[in-house]
Amino acid sequence: MNLQISNALTLLHHHLGDNLLAVHLFGSAVSGGLKPASDIDLLVTVRTPLSDSTRKVLMTDLLRLSAWPATAHLRPLEVTLLVHDAVRPWRYRPMRELQFGEWLRDALQAGRFEPAMADHDLAILLSKARQHAISLLGPPAAALFEPVPEADMIRALHDTAAQWNGPDDWLGDECNVVLALARIWLTLSSGEIAAKDVAADWLLERLPPEHRPLLETARDVYLGQARDDLAQRPQALAAFIGYARHQIERLRSESANR
Repeated sequence: MNLQISNALTLLHHHLGDNLLAVHLFGSAVSGGLKPASDIDLLVTVRTPLSDSTRKVLMTDLLRLSAWPATAHLRPLEVTLLVHDAVRPWRYRPMRELQFGEWLRDALQAGRFEPAMADHDLAILLSKARQHAISLLGPPAAALFEPVPEADMIRALHDTAAQWNGPDDWLGDECNVVLALARIWLTLSSGEIAAKDVAADWLLERLPPEHRPLLETARDVYLGQARDDLAQRPQALAAFIGYARHQIERLRSESANR
């Protein structure tokens, strides 16, 4: 087992004890292969909600096990923690108990900790985990979690795309937003959940020529083959995001009318 993952498991056991029900490794580490900037994605399931003190110390200690940019020994961690009863039986939008990621580092170091909150993205995350996940502790994800209904999956994909309305919504995260839209588009079209570069390749064959260079750059940045200059191409970026969101809305409407 990767030493970073092993250390994360030790930390989770230490802070959560008997409350810890399951830990699953999912995402690109399992389904697509880790790329140069890939996170290590962990889904943690507990029996009961966390106390404020446990939430704070766990988030703070996870900072020591994560790094951005990646180093020779540490990758960025993304840890999503949920209470089992919050997702079984399934309902939309489920509660997320905790989420840790490198985008929160400044806030965590300043002592700002997110509370539990409803999160539509759990529909997508649990669908990924049920399809491709390694159980590091507890039963397989497909046994622990119920399937997400197709209507809720479509709704979650739409709710994700609807977050990106203007430049302030993708500032500093341009590459991830472009690739996320490609993944959403592919999933709505085919039902498949694919790696970011796979989704980009699929969409490049379907895009009008004027939008292809931006997506090609985002894909190549993800693969470690290009410099990320998307923030310096604001008009092309806004045009791609607007076009992709329009097509995603069209696909959602077609699904609703079937």
